Amino acid sequence: MPNLFVLVSAIIGAAGVFVVFLGIAASRRAADSLNDMQTRLLQYGVGDAAVVGPAPVRAPAPPAASLRERIARIFEPAANRLGRGNVKKGKKPLAEQLQKADLKLRTSEFVAIQFGCVVVLGLLSWIRFGTLLHAIVGAAIGYFLPGFYVRYRMAKRLKAFNDQLGDTLILLSNALKAGYSFAQAIDTVSKNATPPISDEFARAVREMNLGGSVDEALNNMLRRIESADFDLVVTAVAIHRTVGGNLAEILDNIAYTIRERIRIKGEIRTLTAQASASGKLITGLPIALGIFLYIVTPTYFRPMTTNFIGWAMLGAAAFLIFIGNLIISRITRIEV
Repeated sequence: MPNLFVLVSAIIGAAGVFVVFLGIAASRRAADSLNDMQTRLLQYGVGDAAVVGPAPVRAPAPPAASLRERIARIFEPAANRLGRGNVKKGKKPLAEQLQKADLKLRTSEFVAIQFGCVVVLGLLSWIRFGTLLHAIVGAAIGYFLPGFYVRYRMAKRLKAFNDQLGDTLILLSNALKAGYSFAQAIDTVSKNATPPISDEFARAVREMNLGGSVDEALNNMLRRIESADFDLVVTAVAIHRTVGGNLAEILDNIAYTIRERIRIKGEIRTLTAQASASGKLITGLPIALGIFLYIVTPTYFRPMTTNFIGWAMLGAAAFLIFIGNLIISRITRIEV
């Protein structure tokens, strides 16, 4: 075990790294330079954007912003590699994942936070257990932890979008019946709905104001959201713009279908709530209890990791937990 001085130094260093990268994420502000403006316009399909008026005078950056930019540039190469994603393996670019999760972070800032988590958890694991193996395990957990949070935010935002879609289609239909064009109806939704659906429709309005068509704006929204319910809406609008018809009535029918599906899913969740909670509890409680005891008293599991019988017992327990979780999830999974 490290001595007291090394222990205190490591704790202070880990806390400092965590605070620095947390400050980088929290201090993100809207870009005020010409290059950032052109980059944002290019995201909406406006290339080679010209700025009317004299060139802006660059004010000297404050020390905190300068430090933030220098740290961000350190992680820029890794962020660029992650930002491109892996199309062959179906992996989404990091920038697209952050956008879907509604996290106002640059890819370089996310990589910096990920690096901070690796350093903090690696140091804490080494301080607690005093071995390189535990430090590597803690660093690995720190590497994957931000990604888990991003996927959680993505799933939560998608569910909120789908829950609001039925009422939003009714609002769209009523706007069309009142004599609005479809673009004006989208603008009405962006001003009267609540996030996250208002944010997505507001972005679609900005894209149309910058020269994009309605179909392009809706397809871009579908690519960001990846909602099966909203795919019906985009398909219906595309067919209407091609062959015509009563779009308000079509939207009413789609809204009825979506709201009925949400209602049925709610009833299914109510009927299977007990079994679902039991499955989560049975699966998570042994794992959480084992991790807690291993952190509090590392010597408690030492007999289980020093001979073959202990490893066999741990493997059998993990296999039985997996089988139980699989059976319960299959029972409670009902497709609508």
